[in-house]
Amino acid sequence: MKTILGLYNYWIVIFLMMTGFYIVISRGNLIKKVIGLNIFQTSVFLLYITIGKVRGGTAPILEEGVKVYSHPLPSVLILTAIVVGVATTAMALALIVRIKESYGTIEEDEIRERDVEREA
Repeated sequence: MKTILGLYNYWIVIFLMMTGFYIVISRGNLIKKVIGLNIFQTSVFLLYITIGKVRGGTAPILEEGVKVYSHPLPSVLILTAIVVGVATTAMALALIVRIKESYGTIEEDEIRERDVEREA
């Protein structure tokens, strides 16, 4: 039991991942879908940060007496992923604004209905 509770950060990652996934598949509102994707993305960030941490490790700066270092690559990857995530979110929101202007709604079902009406 101690081992399961000691891995609480992985439980948080799983909870956030499943929450974001549920929001994406259960909601028809496009903005809610973007929020769900951002929650899912945050869980992936936390997973990478958790994996990159080394118990007893320090920053990878050469000093005397330090033998255990944390690997800097996961942190660098997360910084890059955050920038890409912000850009993707901005692009998604800009597309939602255009969809709202064209269809008058941001509900997925109503957009499909109006597409069928336009084709007929």
